[in-house]
Amino acid sequence: MTTTNHPVRQSDRLYHDFLSPEETCEVRHRARKVAADVVAPAARRIANGDERVDGFPGDVFDGLAEAGLFGVPFSAEVGGRGLDHPVTATAVAIEELAYYSSSIAAVFDVHCILAGNALTHGTTAQREKWLPQVARGTTVGAFATTEPEASSDLSPQALRTVAVPHGDTWVLNGRKRWISNSPAAGFIVTLARTGERMSMFIVDTNLPGVTVGEPDRKMGNRGQLTADVWFDEVELENDALLGGEPGHGLRHALATLTLGRIGIAAAGVGMAQAAFDHAVAHLSTREAFGRKLAANQHWQFRMAERAAEIDNARTLYLKAALRRDAGETFAEPEASMAKFSGSALAVDMARDAVQAFGGLGFVREQGADGTPGPVEAIYRDSKIGEIYEGANEILKGVVARTIFGKEITG
Repeated sequence: MTTTNHPVRQSDRLYHDFLSPEETCEVRHRARKVAADVVAPAARRIANGDERVDGFPGDVFDGLAEAGLFGVPFSAEVGGRGLDHPVTATAVAIEELAYYSSSIAAVFDVHCILAGNALTHGTTAQREKWLPQVARGTTVGAFATTEPEASSDLSPQALRTVAVPHGDTWVLNGRKRWISNSPAAGFIVTLARTGERMSMFIVDTNLPGVTVGEPDRKMGNRGQLTADVWFDEVELENDALLGGEPGHGLRHALATLTLGRIGIAAAGVGMAQAAFDHAVAHLSTREAFGRKLAANQHWQFRMAERAAEIDNARTLYLKAALRRDAGETFAEPEASMAKFSGSALAVDMARDAVQAFGGLGFVREQGADGTPGPVEAIYRDSKIGEIYEGANEILKGVVARTIFGKEITG
């Protein structure tokens, strides 16, 4: 995404927010300023960077920490903001970050929504030890459920990472895949099989036997470093068992991933809004055949449709977040609908923006004068939203089950 000549934010004219509490609007305003000051200047570097361990955007992470943005989801007792609607505030913060960088929104999501939320299921001692570090940004959090042979299927039969009790400790063995933030993480909340059920463990990455591989090299979201993680006879103290009791890991994981869907929905809306704004600015100024591109009915109708879809997608993720804040742990079907709607919209709108810009939409940078491509990175980054934290096909199945019942859908 570009770092200069940002277009006019069309949502300020087109979206009338009657859902967000006042504190959420205040967080959006603050997050937008932080994103403009901290994220925007680094966005192009991040989008086009090489995925190596030193490619983690630590300077931006530290900037968000200094601005207090990591405290938004958490209670005052652990150094957070103590908001009445923390999920809704977190979601709008993610939208504002994703407007400039999907990678940074994903880093924030994994650190706060996945790792951070999982820790809220911990014991008092675990929360007091780890959550202040997450809220202050003094360590980087990661969350590990996926494996080479287990992703959408998190059943005990599919999971190969195993923790076995050994006296007063646990011994962890296994391998995790696509673990975001892992190359920079200080801890990884990890799902493992414990007997016939599953449990989650807080794994300090400095422990002997923990190995984080080289970062994957992906099509997009290059600042969201992912890598394989190996656990080889890792000895964990009992206080590493999340919640203090074995067997609750799947519920903790699913509740966390449901929350994560709201975050990915918000990130999709942020990317879609950015692509929309760039396209509107270009269509309103670029001329062909003696008139503005926006004079063509095709683009008028297409952008009208996209404006409605962005409005709907934003309203849907806010509704899901507000249900979660109201105490609904599994805010379905709204969370799934918001995720597959927002993530698909980001891809569709980014593709339209590339088409509207023509050749300039297809390039990262023009060789003649160094002009950066305004929307190419959004297109690359947007695709992953349809895949991670619940593939869209899986989430459509969740909604279908709500409609028809499990006895029909299976």
